[in-house]
Amino acid sequence: MDKNFIEEIKKTLEVEKSDIEGQLKKFATKDEKLPGDWDTRFPNFNAGQGSSGMETAADEVEEYSTLLPIEHNLEIRLKNINSALEKIEKEGYGICEKCNKEISIERLKISPEARLCLKCE
Repeated sequence: MDKNFIEEIKKTLEVEKSDIEGQLKKFATKDEKLPGDWDTRFPNFNAGQGSSGMETAADEVEEYSTLLPIEHNLEIRLKNINSALEKIEKEGYGICEKCNKEISIERLKISPEARLCLKCE
């Protein structure tokens, strides 16, 4: 595979990695015990008195439950990006994990973290 193309893809992956980590930092904390795992911050609230305090608490819990699947999806994307960057370093980038054939450049341009060729996808 062309070295210039690989460098271009590497830069794209690094920018995307930084963007995803930035998104995660807004609502989650990196788990130091599990590499690649982030934990959505559970709301820290004092329900307070009356119905307005309970309503605020309910809203915060609802937001937390909405953020959990977003965290999960971002973690998966980040894992795939890190895997692609690792493959670039080990010179195994662009090879299908299932059939061991080269993934098309067109596919890699669209999805630089692709692990499988279109046929195996």
